[in-house]
Amino acid sequence: MSDDRVAPDGRRLRWQRHNEARREAVIEAAIKVLEAQAPGEEFQIQPVADEAGLARTVIYRYFDDRADLDRSVQRRICELLGAKLFPALHYDGTPEEILRRVVDAFVRWSVDHPTLLWYVERDLSGWGPSPLTEAFEQLALAIERLVNAVVGYSGVQLGEDDRSALDPWVFGLVGATFTAIRRWCSRPERKPDVDAFIEIIAESIWFQLDGMAAARGVSMPAGKVSDLIHDLGNVGT
Repeated sequence: MSDDRVAPDGRRLRWQRHNEARREAVIEAAIKVLEAQAPGEEFQIQPVADEAGLARTVIYRYFDDRADLDRSVQRRICELLGAKLFPALHYDGTPEEILRRVVDAFVRWSVDHPTLLWYVERDLSGWGPSPLTEAFEQLALAIERLVNAVVGYSGVQLGEDDRSALDPWVFGLVGATFTAIRRWCSRPERKPDVDAFIEIIAESIWFQLDGMAAARGVSMPAGKVSDLIHDLGNVGT
């Protein structure tokens, strides 16, 4: 009897894996189709089906509807962007160097993938936060941790209002940076050039961070953040 019970579970598991593999294949095909298109060009399902080697009607066996497919593609784009941004946030560098690395990675990814940048912010139907909003929240949280590490090392105690406002303020910085990059990428002629634009955006964000810190008696450290965290961890030992 145990074999009879296990067999259906095994079949269901194989079928689930098959569906997941097909779903992944469709998402990857959609990314390839988008990469071959210009920003703003209509995104149709038939080229995706052709790229995935499936009939157009078969695609919706693996997605609830078109909105589910679109949001799944947006999530994958956010994953691709995150794979570039989060490694740049490692603490091997000063706060300003880390900031510039992140901006550099963000801008250059956008230059290399203009249609993905356009598509990821499309307003799709459905409840809940968009994949882009969720990605912004993850990036803002990582930056907030960095800010808290610097503040903790400085020994300054932030007031309750400052602590409460840190999350929406950092989230706003991330969103504003995305908007600036998108606007620059969408211009018929990209001026200034990519290196100058990266410098201007990074400088602008740094002035805000450094200025807000200075107003609260926090001096941005000149050393590596990794060293600061190590030193902070050794306090009292």
